Amino acid sequence: MSNVTVGTRHGRVRGHLHDGIASFLGIPYAAPPFGVNRMRPPRPSEPWGGVRDALVHGPSAPQPGYAPAMAGLLTEAGPQGEDCLNLNVWTPSPHQSGEGLPVMVWIHGGAFRNGSGSLPTYDGSVLARDGVVCVTLNYRLGAEGFLLLPDGTANLGLLDQIAALEWVRDNIAAFGGDPGNVTVFGQSAGAISITALMAMPRAEGLFRRAITQSGAGHHTHTPETARRITERLAALVGAACTVEALAAVPPQDLAAANSRLAQEIARSTDPGQWGESAGGGTTVLPVAGTATLPERPVDAVAAGAGHRLDLLTGVTAEEFRLFLVPLGMADRIDDGFLHGFLTALGLEPVAARAVYAEARPQAGAADLFSAVMTDHGYRLPAVRIAEARAAHGADTYFYEFTQPSPALDGSLGACHMAELGPVFGNHDPLMDTSAHPLLSERIRGAWTSFARHGRPTDGHLPPWPAYLPGRSVMFLDATAPAVHQDPARPERLLWDGLR
Repeated sequence: MSNVTVGTRHGRVRGHLHDGIASFLGIPYAAPPFGVNRMRPPRPSEPWGGVRDALVHGPSAPQPGYAPAMAGLLTEAGPQGEDCLNLNVWTPSPHQSGEGLPVMVWIHGGAFRNGSGSLPTYDGSVLARDGVVCVTLNYRLGAEGFLLLPDGTANLGLLDQIAALEWVRDNIAAFGGDPGNVTVFGQSAGAISITALMAMPRAEGLFRRAITQSGAGHHTHTPETARRITERLAALVGAACTVEALAAVPPQDLAAANSRLAQEIARSTDPGQWGESAGGGTTVLPVAGTATLPERPVDAVAAGAGHRLDLLTGVTAEEFRLFLVPLGMADRIDDGFLHGFLTALGLEPVAARAVYAEARPQAGAADLFSAVMTDHGYRLPAVRIAEARAAHGADTYFYEFTQPSPALDGSLGACHMAELGPVFGNHDPLMDTSAHPLLSERIRGAWTSFARHGRPTDGHLPPWPAYLPGRSVMFLDATAPAVHQDPARPERLLWDGLR
């Protein structure tokens, strides 16, 4: 292993060079968002003299961590700290001259309150070896990043992501990347963020393509719901509901209060109180109807936003089982709960239950609830984005990841996050990529092909048509990937009147 240096607009950085791949870790893309910068839009980082070491990951954003029941399934973020607006770069071609390589910028998930770009699963070495420059980043989470503040400030975490993309635009050529060929890819909260970026005027021109995994454009908060959440968090920490009072609360106290609020919201089935968070594990979401995000992303896309961008989107087949099984939710869900939840979502409960039960004859109330939540939270929002884009002549490629996770004796199925290890070619607690190397090669081939020219044609997959007009979905598994036409059609039609 040796060192390599690269110049950025703020100063030179020293990274590792190992087996032909250079890694640069913990590079600041904005100033630490604390002290005078707390709960303010990101500000430029200070330049440095000499050469700055970029040999270890920088601090992760303050966060509460996962529930004990998730131990062993989800990897906790590394050390947290104030200088959390940092990113990592992996490249096979530092100092490359001429035409640069495609750039893939990863935005991590974690329900907008956990996660980090420095998790081992997200190491970009394998993707760099596949011929792209890979970037991962941290952004503010929870109350720090997504509260609607009393002065109207909102979506600071999204503004952090934009600041990171601006850094990529200004600096990535020095790492061998093409700033004109940037693909943002992300999962869950990261995918929801990307769809929001597609609708944000400030992000226009910063990326050319997007890959959204298990997240789309429906799930935002209205200003009314967001204000209710801010008021409740302020009450939980015993602070006045002002920017100054909230900024004086220690970050870990706000993170802990956010976890308590998540438990309250998870027990609620009333969308009138908690909006898109009701019944789930999120508290904060991007806030639509604000200066930074003028409208709900799916509505902006329906009006034409982002139609010049290439999009690859998709879901896992059994998203919600990641939460249903380890959290012990099944014991609390009976037919009464299921019917009440279906009613709250605007569905006629008896008819909706019958549709879901027809395709799952052995499923009880809890498994049916999981299937409904998979559709409501993930599948149908992605379908609506694809439909909205098609109205403006923009193709969207759609996948469904169907390979079950072996974790917890296979009880999780093809759950939320199961595809992450194969996407990066790394081991992950939910999926040991070494057990399915061909699956990872196929997915990485499709993802990097898409990053190069906007079509997932590589990866030793069957021909992959756009989602519309035939509602074509590529099912991805370890044995026989195949295109299916309009899968789960009865369930889709059930939701057609609810947009």
